[in-house]
Amino acid sequence: MSHAGPKRLYLANLDVRPYSVRHRGRATWALLSVLALLGITRPCEAFAQRLITAADQRWLLSKAGTPPVGSDKADVTIIEYFDYNCPVCKKLQPALGSLLAQDHNVAIVYKDWAILGDVSVYAARSALAAKWEGKYLVAHDALMAEPSLDDNKQVDAALKRAGIDLARLERDRVDHVEEIDALIQRNDSEA
Repeated sequence: MSHAGPKRLYLANLDVRPYSVRHRGRATWALLSVLALLGITRPCEAFAQRLITAADQRWLLSKAGTPPVGSDKADVTIIEYFDYNCPVCKKLQPALGSLLAQDHNVAIVYKDWAILGDVSVYAARSALAAKWEGKYLVAHDALMAEPSLDDNKQVDAALKRAGIDLARLERDRVDHVEEIDALIQRNDSEA
């Protein structure tokens, strides 16, 4: 990121384990607004939120691997760990977009967390490879818009419809495999 970092950084992880939600002003409002848009009325049962230390902020945002979305001078940054086949993640996507449109002091860092099978891994690798074409967010949005991704051909078709050069994407997947796999592993460790 081109600035010193957000004033506050919150790590969001949808989960089924019970957590309490700490009230932290505007950041809590932003996160609870997203949950309300999703129809989640009991966030303590579906949402984990914890304040990240300054050292952890720097570590999480250093070499994030993907470009942040939203404000480059955000006072609230949301880090989303997601899988392209996660139905909750897909439902969350429009709500996060709405939040960004309403609040110009929020940024989101997407962290590909491919945990739902081989197609999820292929989709994450493909989206991350698209960044060398300057189209990570295009690939991300295209894959999140798909109701489900059942096979690699469906991933490629969605990316092609979004304007991704599939021949270049394949070269970038191969040429940058170590960097892509290291980022996916790092995201898994963080999550």
